[in-house]
Amino acid sequence: MAMHVSSACFSVFSHRRVHKIRAVASENVTTEDDKVKLGGSDLKVTRLGIGAWSWGDTSYWNNFEWDDRKMKAAKSAFDVSVDAGITFFDTAEVYGSRASFGAINSETLLGRFVKERKQKDPGLEVAIATKFAALPWRLGRQSVITALKDSLGRLGVSSVELYQLHWPGIWGNEGYLDGLGDAVEQGLVKAVGVSNYSERRLREAHKKLQKRGIPLASNQVNYSLIYRAPEEKGVKSTCDELGITLIAYSPIAQGALTGKYTPENPPTGPRRQIYTPEFLTRLQPLLNRIKEIGEKYSKTNTQVVLNWLIAQDNVVPIPGAKNAEQAAEFAGALGWKLDTEEVSELRSLATEIRPVTGFPVENL
Repeated sequence: MAMHVSSACFSVFSHRRVHKIRAVASENVTTEDDKVKLGGSDLKVTRLGIGAWSWGDTSYWNNFEWDDRKMKAAKSAFDVSVDAGITFFDTAEVYGSRASFGAINSETLLGRFVKERKQKDPGLEVAIATKFAALPWRLGRQSVITALKDSLGRLGVSSVELYQLHWPGIWGNEGYLDGLGDAVEQGLVKAVGVSNYSERRLREAHKKLQKRGIPLASNQVNYSLIYRAPEEKGVKSTCDELGITLIAYSPIAQGALTGKYTPENPPTGPRRQIYTPEFLTRLQPLLNRIKEIGEKYSKTNTQVVLNWLIAQDNVVPIPGAKNAEQAAEFAGALGWKLDTEEVSELRSLATEIRPVTGFPVENL
């Protein structure tokens, strides 16, 4: 899961400012040396990925509607990301699916975008990550393989780079982990991971896969400057200890850290229940400091908070891009690094803010 920001965040920029952001993206085209290995696997991905939660979704994003204009914007987000050298994309079988009241499956769109791009650039290598939904009626290892093959069909590929358990199941978790191992051995995936796993579950999953000689590559969790539960609950330190990469979804707190929202202009829809005017008032001192640091590096708030995560090491943020402007801005988080003092200062300022609510399944 990853956050997504509406295109309105760019309304505060002049046309000149947008061009500057695009230039930053083009200057920071990534190379093979800019990639990182996911955990102990052989899979290398860019230091920042793109989340595709909003693509096709009408239950949480896109103002509960989907049309050709939004689809073209998503396609532009994909192309601009690739142009900037960002080739790691995260999706899931439930994103945009009918089961989640979506309009079109995010996997279907991502597969279509990759295929169209490869027609122009046959040598393009894209790392696709998708996820298995641990629904209560899915039992046993075969359910994982069956769901994975369905995902491969929607994506139009024979294998994916990373397959993850989207959340812990109410039951059946042992079988799900067996299924991940089977997927690796059958050549359907290059690496496997989990998502929304606590420290205890993470250790159990790592141990079980390790017995088969398969590394647990990643744990995808909600992690941002103002949501540091992975630090506080031992998930981040466990990832570091066991050599598991932490993939951070909602890395800019669903837009709250961009500076777009104010107490007078809170987000609309479900996010308004989390990022209330009262919370946004408490957030302003931190946002002001982020802006000051950004001016030092000629970076936006968004680029600073994404770089704060990248600077943690062993963290790959995956902000969600709805359009080309957002994708270009995200690319500007690469190619530079906050210093240690700035990383510590921002964390210290953020600790004065009461944490926002995370994704509920992380507490299962």
